Amino acid sequence: MPDTPAPARPLAHLGGLATGLALVLVAVLVGAAAQRLTGAGPAPVSAVAGVTATGHTTTVAVTAEGMRFHPGSITVPAGDRLVIELTNRDSRRHDLVLGTGARTDTIGPDATARLDAGIIGTTVDGWCSLPGHRQAGMVLTITTTGPASTAAGVTRDGDGDGDGDEHAGHTPSIDAMATPAAGFTARDATAPVSPTGRVHRLDLHVQEVQREVAPGVRQQLWTFGGTAPGPVLRGRIGDTFEITLINDGSLDHGIDFHAGALAPDQPMRPINPGERLVYRFTATKAGIWMYHCSTMPMLHHIGNGMYGAVIIDPPGLAPVDREYVLVQSELYLGADSQPGDLATMQAEQPDAVVFNGYVAQYAHRPLPARAGDRIRFWVLNAGPNRTSAFHVVGGQFDTVYREGRWQLRPGDAGGAQVLDLVPAAGGFVETVLPEAGDYPFVSHVMVDAERGARGVVAVR
Repeated sequence: MPDTPAPARPLAHLGGLATGLALVLVAVLVGAAAQRLTGAGPAPVSAVAGVTATGHTTTVAVTAEGMRFHPGSITVPAGDRLVIELTNRDSRRHDLVLGTGARTDTIGPDATARLDAGIIGTTVDGWCSLPGHRQAGMVLTITTTGPASTAAGVTRDGDGDGDGDEHAGHTPSIDAMATPAAGFTARDATAPVSPTGRVHRLDLHVQEVQREVAPGVRQQLWTFGGTAPGPVLRGRIGDTFEITLINDGSLDHGIDFHAGALAPDQPMRPINPGERLVYRFTATKAGIWMYHCSTMPMLHHIGNGMYGAVIIDPPGLAPVDREYVLVQSELYLGADSQPGDLATMQAEQPDAVVFNGYVAQYAHRPLPARAGDRIRFWVLNAGPNRTSAFHVVGGQFDTVYREGRWQLRPGDAGGAQVLDLVPAAGGFVETVLPEAGDYPFVSHVMVDAERGARGVVAVR
């Protein structure tokens, strides 16, 4: 049995060592027609400053489909009142928000909403305000023909609330060398025991939660089961997994298990809040496999905590003295206690790189071992953007299993120093640490080690 982690203690000598899919799917779909109606609807009460109201109303049919508005650009005569009839032909919920503050309710598939945009006298931006949708391309531009005004009264607002402040709230910063509070408990990195049954059933709840991700830094994470990463699942080749996904969140979410091979259309579809679906697959290949949210933009959902690992044991996997699971991922901070920022994800500018969801947690709560123990490290790189280069300082790997293939076994003449993994890749390494001491482990992409991708194995 693993020892209880040692109490927090200073590890000052580590300072010099480690002080670093966006699959936005575009569907080219049907456009919508606009027609100009003379005298339709009541006359507007007031016009944008500097623009004379024409007394006419332009009504435009807009369709939301494929994470796009169709048409994406509307032109109306300056001074006309604009009415937008929004129909959602997508499988996901959407809304339409204008930079003037006008907005529709959030509508589901096949629903329609009517938006009175008022008198149009200048260019106005529009977008879907659901998290990540605007950045994924759900934008709309309203322009005018004839004399137009750029006078006050029209604002451009990036957060969808009409207040003109795109980044309301304080965005915290991470000190990767800071010490957690005295009561901090690290995530248990011990690998789950391989179950004896051949069918594994789990209710997996989507939860949007507030969590500390670094000392003094809290974020709203989108999670499977309330943690990022989600629970580690384990089985053998031939085992069947029956996962019931239950959306307890406020957004639509889905799931994709790399450990199974099946058509994604139905089991990986997004589900709305309050809905559930059953995802059933049989494991046919060994390895440590990623699972993650399948909802666009996947970059945002993965980058904000929706990922986890499934271990499928290779046949004949030998027992070891210690077995740990480390999932590398990145943090992209939003405002304090808010979701992560998609723009910095798209720019590939992480605020931290971590193992098991928290900055340098195992530097402060080391993983225990005894001298001479055979230790197996399962490592998954959840990304979404950075490569991992797992290395134990002072150790050498005599076993390497990477992406379903044995690359090194005990008794081979050679050894290995690093397990390199691109995003979504995984494997395991084994080592025997010969004597007592503190053995740091890092991603040897050193800027990421300094961003928090580091820890310690405390050998006694």
